[in-house]
Amino acid sequence: MEASDAWKMRWHAATLPAAKSYMEVAFEKKTLVCLAADKYTMAELFDLLEAVGPHIAALKTHVDLVDDWNKEEWGRFCERAKEMNLLIFEDRKFADIGKISQKQMGGIYNIQQWSDLVTAHMISGPDVVDGVQTAWAKASRTGGVLLLAQMSSRGNLLDEAYTETVVKAGKNHPGVFGFIGNGSLPDSIRHLRKMVGEEKMIWTPGVNIATGDGEMGQRYGDPYEAVLSGSDCIIVGSGIHNSENPADAAAAYARASWKALMER
Repeated sequence: MEASDAWKMRWHAATLPAAKSYMEVAFEKKTLVCLAADKYTMAELFDLLEAVGPHIAALKTHVDLVDDWNKEEWGRFCERAKEMNLLIFEDRKFADIGKISQKQMGGIYNIQQWSDLVTAHMISGPDVVDGVQTAWAKASRTGGVLLLAQMSSRGNLLDEAYTETVVKAGKNHPGVFGFIGNGSLPDSIRHLRKMVGEEKMIWTPGVNIATGDGEMGQRYGDPYEAVLSGSDCIIVGSGIHNSENPADAAAAYARASWKALMER
C-alpha cells in the first residue's frame, strides 16, 4: 500500500503540496494525530516532543505562549520536530487585512521561517490568505492556511451562514490547505465535508477519548468517529499531554485515527 491507496480521492484531488506532504507523513507513521503542544516552557515542550513524536503527524504550537521563548532554542525545537518527520502548525488565527497578516508572519517570532501551516479567520476577507502566502513566498518557503469554518467551544459565533461563506471562499483558493471543523460533533463534520468536497483537508480539534465537556466551554467528541465522519486530522491536547503516560496516550489516538481512516 502507498499513501495514495490509503487516502484515495483525497490524495488525487489535493490542490496544495502541503496536503500531500501531510498525507505522506500520516501514512508513513500510521497516525492522523496533531498534538496541541500547550506547554509554556521550552523544557516542557522538548520533553513532550520526545515522548510523543513517533505517534503524531503534526505539532500545533502557540509560540507566543512560551514564557521562556528565545530564538535559538525555538530553532532547535523546530529542527527536532523536523527530524521526527512532523509538520509544524502555528495556531496563530490570523484575522487582519492581507498586508498586516503578511507582517505578522515575520516580526520577532518569524513564523514564516518555520511553520508549515497556520490558522486564519476569514472575518476580514480572503486577503488574509494572500498575505500569509506572500510571507511564505518571500521567505522562499511554501505552506498552507487552515480557515476556521467551525469551532467546538460553547457559544462560538461561527454559525451555519458563516461556515458556508468561509467554505465557498476558501475551497477554490489555491493558498487554502483546508478547514478547521468541529470535532465534538460527527454530524457537523459530515455536513462540513459535503460542503468542502474532496480537494481540501478538514482538521478537527475538540476530540478526546474521554468524550463530553471539558474546561472553560470546550466540548469533546470521539477521535474514531471524527475521522470516520470526514476529519483528516484530529487535534489532541489535554488527552495526551495531561495523561499519566503521554506516549501511550498518543499511541492510542494514533491507532484509533488510523483504524478509522482504513475503514473510511
